[in-house]
Amino acid sequence: MPTFFCDLTMALDRLPPLFPPNFLKSVLHKVLSCRWIVNGGFETDLYLLATLCSASASNLNSMILGRLLVGVGLGISGPVTALYVTEISPTAVRGTFGSLAQIANCIGILGALVMGLPVATIPGWWRKCFWIATMPAALLAIGMEFCSESPRWLFKSSRLADAEHEIERLWGAAYVKCALSELIRGEKHEEDEPATFADLLSDRYRKVVIIGAALFAFQQLAGINAVFYFSSTVFRSAGITSDLVASVSVGVVNLLASIIAACLMDSQGRRNLLIWSFTGMFIALAVQAIVGSISALSSLQKTVSLSGTLMYVLSFALGVGPVPALLLPEIFPNRIRAKAMAVSMCVHWVANCFVGLMFLHLLERFGAPSLYSFFALVCCMAVLFVRRNVMETKGKSLEEIEAALLPEK
Repeated sequence: MPTFFCDLTMALDRLPPLFPPNFLKSVLHKVLSCRWIVNGGFETDLYLLATLCSASASNLNSMILGRLLVGVGLGISGPVTALYVTEISPTAVRGTFGSLAQIANCIGILGALVMGLPVATIPGWWRKCFWIATMPAALLAIGMEFCSESPRWLFKSSRLADAEHEIERLWGAAYVKCALSELIRGEKHEEDEPATFADLLSDRYRKVVIIGAALFAFQQLAGINAVFYFSSTVFRSAGITSDLVASVSVGVVNLLASIIAACLMDSQGRRNLLIWSFTGMFIALAVQAIVGSISALSSLQKTVSLSGTLMYVLSFALGVGPVPALLLPEIFPNRIRAKAMAVSMCVHWVANCFVGLMFLHLLERFGAPSLYSFFALVCCMAVLFVRRNVMETKGKSLEEIEAALLPEK
């Protein structure tokens, strides 16, 4: 799974990726293949160059350059990986395969955490961490050479024979005719002219683009990064003074819940997991806000804060974490999929950056109960939004989803 190596390489970097690469990706996707962008010919070169630049940095400017290159690579790899996994996965297990990206993300973060343990005791270990990070990038480059190309991209590029070969390689010879008929049927719903960014606002596509951008906005504005930032403080208030124990505990819960989500994705459906996940997050936040606001319940605050934080992370990883990146490539029509993913990922990172920059200031001014109340309100709004606007996509081909969502031309 390419995202494991991407995430392990990138896990130490907490800066949001540059926004332009998301748009650059949408242009590259039309000219180049997803696999080429993800493999060593392009993206991995950025990762290798970034880690080498940071590892050998002798001044602040070199370190910043390395971090900026990391941002460019991550800005490209995130949406392209989601597109690639969605387009090569069989319909029956597309949800499970898509969830593996979130599992890889969790493993990468935990791996980077363990790798960074000696930083506090061994001078200069941070530089060795960057040298070590070149290895996942190299493995990514090698591994992608053995991966298949997206049959949908090949079909759209008029390379029918190559598309047939990759379908057979991915799904077996028995599925070639069925898969090609789906691609041909989906092509009939497409317009001949390539999509522009202005087309995303047209009557035909506006609704699905808004749904995609809104899901990523809700994901970030529900406060996941703020809770992660605040988790060490919560654990210390409960008597757990080790930041390492706090981080590992949250990371393990995140990983275990992501594994459970992968098992449920194709049986329970994306829409149900989103609703359950946002509901669980709402309950966890609301209980913490209520207990933190009532002085008579102060004796329960440490226990509730600790259990509430873990419940929040568990609920997030069951649906809100993995589902948007999987659902969006499914609901976006083939004609606008790359550009719509680019716009949605930009919304994701803008919201992520906003929460990260404002959280501590708002925490000092309004206090944790008020902030948790706001995040709980966002979760409640997200549940209503999902129930009203998001369709279930499990068991449906991408072409079937497109035909169901779009009005007739």
